[in-house]
Amino acid sequence: MSQYTQPQPQQPYAPAQTPGTRPARNGLGIAALVLGIIGTVSGLVPFFFWLAGILGLIALILGLSARGRVKRGEATNKGVATFGAVLGLVALVLSVVGAVLTFKAVDDVVNDINKSATSSAAAKPADAGDDTAKDEAKGESLAEGDTAVYDDDLEVTVNAPAAYTADEFAIGHTKGNSAYKVTVVIENKGKEKFDATLTTVDARAGEDGVNAEQIFDAKVGEGFSGTVLPGKKVTATYAFDAPADAKNLTVEVSPGFEWDAQQWDLKL
Repeated sequence: MSQYTQPQPQQPYAPAQTPGTRPARNGLGIAALVLGIIGTVSGLVPFFFWLAGILGLIALILGLSARGRVKRGEATNKGVATFGAVLGLVALVLSVVGAVLTFKAVDDVVNDINKSATSSAAAKPADAGDDTAKDEAKGESLAEGDTAVYDDDLEVTVNAPAAYTADEFAIGHTKGNSAYKVTVVIENKGKEKFDATLTTVDARAGEDGVNAEQIFDAKVGEGFSGTVLPGKKVTATYAFDAPADAKNLTVEVSPGFEWDAQQWDLKL
């Protein structure tokens, strides 16, 4: 006689999640925190105020939206969302401060450039009553021995040219041409030290104004160097190569970028 076994009833399947609940939606809070951190760091870097403003605004919006999810029970990271919103606000403040500082710095640079262009750039007459002053006021060249006086009391004098014999290893001298040396004196009568390194001296020869190439040898060609203190002067000798039939030499001296160049018309 066989035995009959009644099958046991199976346990009903229990869902792993309570019916009616949803997973926490914490993405907005995390995004707000990340963007707030990047925005705040960008606000501390010069000229990145625009990036701080954009990221800060987005972080603030996302942070406030994340806090709304927390209140509705859709998210659980209230602290992260709050911190992200706060960092977004900080980034916005830094962007405004950075914009103000940047625009002010640019404005100061423009003003400094304008001041330097209108203050020490122009030369003024050495003596308001002599012929030199009249020529210079009309923008004409000076003569040998004349002095150009700038607004910052920097004085430049070019003396009369003298015949020069270049040595056999000279650079810039063409056989058949004549060589002339010219002495240039810069005196600093102002209150600030003067950097003579940027001083340039060029020349043109004859009525056609052909380029008079500068001669370099063991005795001439070094030019100006170093700093001239207030009340001191510095002298440099230049030599130029000119056509043999040239009757004049036009020497142009520029003390630097902030000063106008001045010309001297020297008779050969």
